Amino acid sequence: MSNRIIAKSAVGKLYSNTDEIPCNKVGLLLGTSKFVGTDKRENPFYNFRIAAAVQLIRAGKIKYLIISGDNSRDDYNEPASMRSDLINAGVDSSIIYLDYAGFRTFDSLKRLKEIFDQDSVTIISQQFHNERAIYIASRMEISAIGFNAKDVSASTGFKTNIREKFARVKVFLDFWFGTKPRYLGEKVSIPQ
Repeated sequence: MSNRIIAKSAVGKLYSNTDEIPCNKVGLLLGTSKFVGTDKRENPFYNFRIAAAVQLIRAGKIKYLIISGDNSRDDYNEPASMRSDLINAGVDSSIIYLDYAGFRTFDSLKRLKEIFDQDSVTIISQQFHNERAIYIASRMEISAIGFNAKDVSASTGFKTNIREKFARVKVFLDFWFGTKPRYLGEKVSIPQ
């Protein structure tokens, strides 16, 4: 049931083509690790999200980009890693804002509203993730659309797809129990 409700909430709000997606002042790039496994293989989810953010910026579909991810350890920093790769791809660093406390999608969206003072956003991730993020945004009174980064094969994304099933159930529990983000903090002002 949670899967159906979340998927339905995103109907008409997902885009895969920069020609079709409406403009938004702010894009929210949802973090993930650059490397996976003990052998530190490159994470295709990460690479495809970086490419999608670059596409949106180059097409002029977003003016500013918030990168929200996990920075819970000294040796692990999703937002800084993504920022570095975006700058290497030619993105102007002055349009990038970092949210180091986006430990979960729920936190990223709550912080988008409370810390970055945004109530409209283009979310950048894979479609399954965008669907869930759009549902969360709607519950937080944020007007959200999603730009779908390229997805990975079923075999490559098997563990992620299993994890997503549980994450979709947890969304309803978060709202039911009034879950709060781990951190809020000082407000960040994004120019008009």
